[in-house]
Amino acid sequence: MINEGELRRAESTDVCEECFGTGTKLDPVKGALPCPCRKPDRFRKLLAGARIPRRYEKCSFANFHSTPGTSVDNALLHAHKFANEYPAVERGLLFMGPAGVGKTHLAVSIIKDLIEKGFASLFYEFGSLLKEIQDSYNPISKSSELKVLAPVFQADVLVLDELGATVPTDWVRDTMYQIINKRYNDKKLTIFTTNYFDEVRGEQKDLLESRIAYKLRSRLFEMCTNVVINGEDYRRRRPDF
Repeated sequence: MINEGELRRAESTDVCEECFGTGTKLDPVKGALPCPCRKPDRFRKLLAGARIPRRYEKCSFANFHSTPGTSVDNALLHAHKFANEYPAVERGLLFMGPAGVGKTHLAVSIIKDLIEKGFASLFYEFGSLLKEIQDSYNPISKSSELKVLAPVFQADVLVLDELGATVPTDWVRDTMYQIINKRYNDKKLTIFTTNYFDEVRGEQKDLLESRIAYKLRSRLFEMCTNVVINGEDYRRRRPDF
């Protein structure tokens, strides 16, 4: 496990200390002014640091397609609400649905909106994150492991894509719990996507709880609002990006 003292030394905030992500600062003489953090170079820096995969770099709310009155449209409303109200948001989101219904598109759209406000956000596909931790692990100093985990712990908003997709070994469960519990204790908001549900659906027999363990699923009930998405494979619609 990560040493808390080492972690605090490794962490640094990327939220603007002048406007706290609002984009507007108060000048004692001139009143409300656009904050320097809104400069394009800061936006580009935060966007590059978010690690959004090239596959999803053009995803946005503007090109997300939904039909009014459907679960997909409901998920879009939840995503918009989160992005519009942050940082006055108390819970993250857990997008649950079959492959291809737009879960990752919505998650990326949220963090891109937040980055425009000056909030540091981070995207990780969970399996890739676990692989990076494994590849960097130094059993003596753990310094490399800390380098991978520090930004995951400190991001204002973290997207963890494909939760439960990795074979749930003891190491995987322990690492998932360490990451998610740290963010839970620090009241950091996390957006999850998963192909697994809390009940059997169709041919899928595994439940989310069986993939991540009861203790962690219990944490998610408190950390996140469940957003279930049903619908046809989003990728089959062949969106223009």
